[in-house]
Amino acid sequence: MNILDRPLAEVVDALRHRVISSTELVTEALRWQQLREPELHAYKHVDPEGALEQAARADRRLASDESPDPLCGIPISVKDLYGVDGMPTYAGTARQLPDAWSRDAWLVDLLRAQGAVVVGKTHTVELAYGAVGINPHWGTPRNPWDAEVHRIPGGSSCGAGVSLYERSAMIALGSDTGGSIRIPSALTGVVGHKTTHGRLPTDRVVPLSSTFDSVGALTRSVADSVHFFGSVDPAWGDTEALLAQLESRHEGAPRIGVPRTQIWSRCQPDIADTIHEALAELEKAGWTVVEMDGALLDEAASLYAHGGIAGAECKSFLERDLPGWLEILHPTVGERLRKAVATDDPSYTDALETRRRLVADAQGLFGEVDLLALPGALLTPPPVAELEDDLERYLEVNAALLRPTSPASVLGLCALAMPVGRDSVGMPVSLQIVAPGGADEMLLGAALGAEEVLGTGAERLGAPPAG
Repeated sequence: MNILDRPLAEVVDALRHRVISSTELVTEALRWQQLREPELHAYKHVDPEGALEQAARADRRLASDESPDPLCGIPISVKDLYGVDGMPTYAGTARQLPDAWSRDAWLVDLLRAQGAVVVGKTHTVELAYGAVGINPHWGTPRNPWDAEVHRIPGGSSCGAGVSLYERSAMIALGSDTGGSIRIPSALTGVVGHKTTHGRLPTDRVVPLSSTFDSVGALTRSVADSVHFFGSVDPAWGDTEALLAQLESRHEGAPRIGVPRTQIWSRCQPDIADTIHEALAELEKAGWTVVEMDGALLDEAASLYAHGGIAGAECKSFLERDLPGWLEILHPTVGERLRKAVATDDPSYTDALETRRRLVADAQGLFGEVDLLALPGALLTPPPVAELEDDLERYLEVNAALLRPTSPASVLGLCALAMPVGRDSVGMPVSLQIVAPGGADEMLLGAALGAEEVLGTGAERLGAPPAG
């Protein structure tokens, strides 16, 4: 097995014990990036020389430090919404943003301080305003699970999951507003953790919505996600301590609720069947799986779709910080933002008030259960060609992709999408596990337990034909 396919913890251990150097690891990652990029097209910008310089510094730290930081020497990709020193930021638009947006974002700065190696910046939907993953300016990354048809990778972190399949990165930084980490994770068969809003600072990440934006990572397994979160979360900074707590809190199997909601009723039957089969496996392993009322989730999804909060906040940001940018956006994004209300409009204020009410009601979802089970995506990712020139179809798919993920954002919850099988045409199927806001540790512990029962994505899905 290629070293880049090994679990993150194993590679970290190999680096610490000098079985492999960061320079060797990053050289291999860059080789795969060059080999697969023409087909998969994950990146907006790659810096091979800079990556090798970072790897050399990491090797010096690994040689001199008896207890190096958890991610020292590990290659990562960064969504082109984050500032990264020395790399341009386009945020998916046709024009480079001012230099102020090319300074290390908080999370990038932290990872660099630990010795992680930034390989490059992955494609994003313009201003992260879309779940489909299409970028008409710079090209759309290819979903690696179909070698014949160019299917959407999901957005807005559309290059992130693809970079993991390129083997060019072991961790892919993304952002999640209404599902922009979980959606590409679901469609490309990787793991995506939407952290609780405010858990990780979003400093120097181009904003979409101050109300909803969160940052985090896509990884190839839940175990890798735990390793990442333990390394960067301000409450931890120590993966071993997080793992110890997850093990000590493991008292009894989780109780997981399957909400009666339009999210499930509108799910493609073969996708729903695959997820229910995975839930049945968990139930057989001792989990309690129960049906429950999910009307609040439908109300939250409706507010995200029609309340206009994200659009109003993005438009306000553009008018304040990027004057003239609204005029250069592709119509798919630009027309929707031009129609967005101002943040001083009463409808925006009303939407925020409705959201506060829904957040207050959200704790009631967990009265009898620990977690919720939802699909990560409701439909097979369609071909890019089907959506590029058909705005009505694009908006239909965009709405369908946001429906299962946006409720967690609206309600202030944390959530994780993990692969559990394939649909009838061989594309990944994802289970989304949702936990109360602030309960990221419980969420990760439960997801890790689920992965131990079900297997990793690689074990469950096999290898993608274009990966």
